[in-house]
Amino acid sequence: MKDSSKAKQLRKAPLTTPSALGEDARRDIGGELNVLLADFFALYVKTKNFHWHMSGPHFRDYHLLLDEQADSIYATLDPVAERVRKIGGTTLRSIGHIARLKRIDDNDADFVSPADMLAELREDNARIASTMREVHDLCDQYGDVATASLLENWMDEAERRMWFLFESGRNT
Repeated sequence: MKDSSKAKQLRKAPLTTPSALGEDARRDIGGELNVLLADFFALYVKTKNFHWHMSGPHFRDYHLLLDEQADSIYATLDPVAERVRKIGGTTLRSIGHIARLKRIDDNDADFVSPADMLAELREDNARIASTMREVHDLCDQYGDVATASLLENWMDEAERRMWFLFESGRNT
């Protein structure tokens, strides 16, 4: 049985979701959100890496802290990607795509001290928070209140992670 021409057309339909935002806003905001999403993926993997390779006298506390933080980061992935789709963009498609866009550096060292792990993750979260502020400004320029509102919550979560990493790594 042959497919009807209408069914063939629907399968070839573009992925652009209708949006009240203009084409420039969809392109610019969607592009920046995809870079942010790639950074979140990289931060998630790095946080899990450090979680898995934690050692030392504070192992249990740091291990649990990083697991909690990884869960927080992971919970952000889908909402970021879905926001890109809601405004009419397309999102990441592969590990290679993530690697091309991410700005969070990998850490493949055989050993990283707990203090260095906490400090590196604190800086990575600070970078993501800074990026979110820039994207928020872009949203303000285009009047994208919904994305700006989401970014405010995600910034608060990143700042919470930074706070916990700072306090946990403080020498008393």
